[in-house]
Amino acid sequence: MTAVVINGKDLAADIREDMKEKVALLKKEGIQPHLTVILVGNDPASKSYVAGKEKASKEVGIQSEIIRLDETTTEDELLDMIEQLNKSDAVHGILVQLPLPEHISEQAVIETIHPEKDVDGFHPINIGRMMTGQKTYLPCTPYGIITMLKSQNIEMEGKHAVIIGRSNIVGKPVGQLLLNEHATVTYCHSRTKNLKDYTTKADILVVAVGRPHVVQADHIKAGAAVIDVGVNRLDNGTLTGDVDFESAQVKAGYITPVPQGVGPMTITMLLQNTIQAAKERLNH
Repeated sequence: MTAVVINGKDLAADIREDMKEKVALLKKEGIQPHLTVILVGNDPASKSYVAGKEKASKEVGIQSEIIRLDETTTEDELLDMIEQLNKSDAVHGILVQLPLPEHISEQAVIETIHPEKDVDGFHPINIGRMMTGQKTYLPCTPYGIITMLKSQNIEMEGKHAVIIGRSNIVGKPVGQLLLNEHATVTYCHSRTKNLKDYTTKADILVVAVGRPHVVQADHIKAGAAVIDVGVNRLDNGTLTGDVDFESAQVKAGYITPVPQGVGPMTITMLLQNTIQAAKERLNH
C-alpha cells in the first residue's frame, strides 16, 4: 500500500481559482479586498513569507500592501500604526509578520489588531469564538489542515486524532478544530512519555514540532491520515518535514509532503479570511 499524497500546492491552486471569482464579484459591489502586512526587521524567512503572501494576494485580485519597518521600531510606534489601520475603511485584513524583535510584545500586537481585521485568527476574541464553535476567522495553518482533510473526504467524526505539538499557532487550534468536527483528540508534546503508545492509535496524526523525521513508519497506524506541518532545512539545503516521508507513505493511508503540503494552504486560508473580512464589510 502506498499513501495518497495530499498535495497542498495543487489544492491551493484550485481554491484560488474559486477565489478569483469571489473577488471579482466583490469588486462589482464596490469592495476591493485589501490586506496590509507589516514586516518589522530583516529576518530572511519572514521576508520570504511576506513575498509569498504578496504574490498570492495579487494572483487572486486582493490588493496587498506591505509596510516594512526598521528593526529599531518601538512597540508604541507599531501599535499606533495598527490603530491607524484599524480605523481605515479601505483595509480589510491586518497581519503583522511574526516573529517580532525581542523588545516588542507579540501578545500586545495581536490584541491591538481589531478582531474584525484579524485575518491571522490569533486575537483572543477570535480564538474564543473558535473554541466555542462560532463563526470567526480561523488560524490559517489549522484551517488549511482541516480543508486538506475535507478535500479527501477523510472522516473526522468519531475518529481518534493525535496532535504532536502544542503551540498556539498550530497544535492547540488544530486540535480544537478537529474537536469541532467531532473527533476525539489527544495532545502529545515534548514531555509526553511513550509517544508511540498514542501515535499508533491515531486515525489522524498531525505532527508540528519542528524536528526532522521525528515520526517514523513505526509511529503510524496502518491507513492513518498523516499531516506533516514541520518545515526543516537539512545541512545539504533541502527541506524536509517532521515525518520521514519515504517510510511513512508505505504505512499511511494519506500523507502530506514537505514542501508543497501544508505551506501553500496556510497562505491560501489567509486569503480566504481576507475575502471573508471584505464580505463582512459589504454586509454591514
